[in-house]
Amino acid sequence: MSPETLPPDALPPAVAPLIPPPHGRTAAIGVLTFGAFVVGTGEFAIMGMLPEFAASLGLSDADAGYAITAYALGVVIGAPLITILGARLSRKELLLSMLLLFVFGNILSICMPTPGLIEVARFITGLPHGALFGISALVAATMVERSRRGWAVGRVLSGIAISTLIGAPFSTFAANHFGWRIAYLIIGLFGLLTFFGVWRYIPADQPNRRNSPLREVTAMGNTQVLLTLLTAAIGFGGMFAIYTYLTSILQHVTHVPEWAVMLYMVIWGCGMLAGANAGAWIVDRKLDLAAILALGGSAIVMLTFACVLEQPIALAVIVFLVPSFVNGLGPALQTRLMDFAGDAQTLAASLNHSAFNIANALGASLGSMLLAHQFGYSALGIGGAVLSCGGLATYLLALLLLRRSGQKEIRQPIV
Repeated sequence: MSPETLPPDALPPAVAPLIPPPHGRTAAIGVLTFGAFVVGTGEFAIMGMLPEFAASLGLSDADAGYAITAYALGVVIGAPLITILGARLSRKELLLSMLLLFVFGNILSICMPTPGLIEVARFITGLPHGALFGISALVAATMVERSRRGWAVGRVLSGIAISTLIGAPFSTFAANHFGWRIAYLIIGLFGLLTFFGVWRYIPADQPNRRNSPLREVTAMGNTQVLLTLLTAAIGFGGMFAIYTYLTSILQHVTHVPEWAVMLYMVIWGCGMLAGANAGAWIVDRKLDLAAILALGGSAIVMLTFACVLEQPIALAVIVFLVPSFVNGLGPALQTRLMDFAGDAQTLAASLNHSAFNIANALGASLGSMLLAHQFGYSALGIGGAVLSCGGLATYLLALLLLRRSGQKEIRQPIV
């Protein structure tokens, strides 16, 4: 079968090109991981320092939360917008441009005097978020052999897990002792440090001057790409349904001491880190198996979560397992998009993180609805399991459609 006669969703086999970094692969992937850590810290920091942020501006916690919403809205809008507008730039040029925008947004956040202007600044800061993660994963994948793509993508995405484990607690400490503006100043300076790291250590790829925004958008019509993004938008939601209310559960149901709440948060961060690395390891051996295990396993542990809320030790185990399984989905979906996105690989990789934030909103909204209707905190685990099953059903549908197209496996070069 020639490439011209392949089904619309099928892509010809090829080998991904290797782009040698100027100062070694270890340093280059380390810079990208550090960048993911910095941007992840910028996203999660406000959740830990929300009380100080609200008090300094004379706001309630609920009103201060609009700054979080503004950032998330920036992520959802910015990922496709920046990628499409930057279609003719090289990936290194895009990374450098987005890091400057990230630094600018954080500096702007600390300069704005009113809540409304701060929300605008947080929206601007969120614009490069999705594209930064997506393009970083693509760049990492071009620097390794195809058999190690999962490892490279997982290593970069582990920076997000490290940000929940180290970055967010450090930001809370800085905000409590020096103020939230100093915390964002530090994040902005780390972003500037990442800019210089990318400029020095990331290989300069050739820009595709013949590419166009229309070409990027048109290539997104691939059914496998759309179903992979839908899997992310649904499948990650259960984790956020639980994480959003974990502190309240620990305080009001499990009744752990106040100092133990931070311990559970550390356990959660360890689970995210373990999941990213385990998922990447499985992806390099069997991509579809990694996704199915992540979604199926997360549904099981979320149902278990609903049964152990009053048991501190059992809950600690589940608090580790929930993010482990769900975060293991990240490398699988990011790598799968590389296989199917064709000319829209940059856009698809960026939209994966928009889908992640849609899952954040979906999970948190589902949790709010369940609690508002007096179903209790145990319903969060059940609702989360339903979302994981929904993601699994979507992924299985993608595999079914792929099999019906007559293609057992698709291998698309990263270009």
